[in-house]
Amino acid sequence: MKTNKKIGCTVTECEYHSKEDAFCSLDHINVVKHKDRATNQETTDCGSFKMSK
Repeated sequence: MKTNKKIGCTVTECEYHSKEDAFCSLDHINVVKHKDRATNQETTDCGSFKMSK
């Protein structure tokens, strides 16, 4: 698994977490929103999250 130093991540439960550092291993992520209009951080999430096995 390669580490992408351009995408920071502290979600160790995600399959794409680098496991070595606080970074993601994906080339890009998909950011999604929970409401029609995102007005703060809590209304957005990483849509690329996948639970570790």
